[in-house]
Amino acid sequence: MSTLEENKTVGKMVAEDYRKAEVFKRHGIDFCCGGNISLEQACSEKNADLEMVRLELEEIDNRQDPPEHDFESWELDELVDHIVGVHHVYVKRATPFIKESVNRVKMVHGMHKPNVSEISDRFDALADELKIHMYKEENVLFPFIKQMVAAKRSGEPLSVPFGTVQNPISMMLHEHDSAGGELAVIQELTEDYTPPKGACGTHRVSYGQLNEFADDLMRHIHLENNILFPKTIALEKELLNR
Repeated sequence: MSTLEENKTVGKMVAEDYRKAEVFKRHGIDFCCGGNISLEQACSEKNADLEMVRLELEEIDNRQDPPEHDFESWELDELVDHIVGVHHVYVKRATPFIKESVNRVKMVHGMHKPNVSEISDRFDALADELKIHMYKEENVLFPFIKQMVAAKRSGEPLSVPFGTVQNPISMMLHEHDSAGGELAVIQELTEDYTPPKGACGTHRVSYGQLNEFADDLMRHIHLENNILFPKTIALEKELLNR
């Protein structure tokens, strides 16, 4: 890896090429909520082999398949629409089905397997938290980001109702950390979403649903933490200083 690449944060690497997320997932490195650290620090915290991770990242660079999307180049209003239309819609659609699955497993196996009760309770809490979180994004922060983009295009002055956009962003980041923490506990309780030997069909399905949900939420949070929010803060500074 080049010196320039080494100086980038883990989150920045994934922002520029989401294919690299597969390397970090494989080594248990958080690239979304905890992505604002160097590769060396990330590997140290997870006891991952730094040289091995570097080699795997270089393999991604040398692959012929192009990155899925260049989200870094997207306009902010376009990125907001993508987050809401893809990731918010997914959370809203998937949550009721996963709740039903994990609660059914809790009812059948909870007496003998306490971890399935905790998994169900934690997912219920996470789902409720995300519902409120997404409402605030869709009704407060995201509309304001679109106003910022419109102000840049029109040349009109920008009025900031909450002092600075960094205030609601700080709240969203805090809530992302909380959601990431719940996901980490669920991943541990499910032993990395591995159904126990002899698990019934519902039990196996629920773990698969949780794994898919976690993957989508990691990408969702990554797009906001590592691309949308930093670019929004930079745009506010640009608008207020013109």
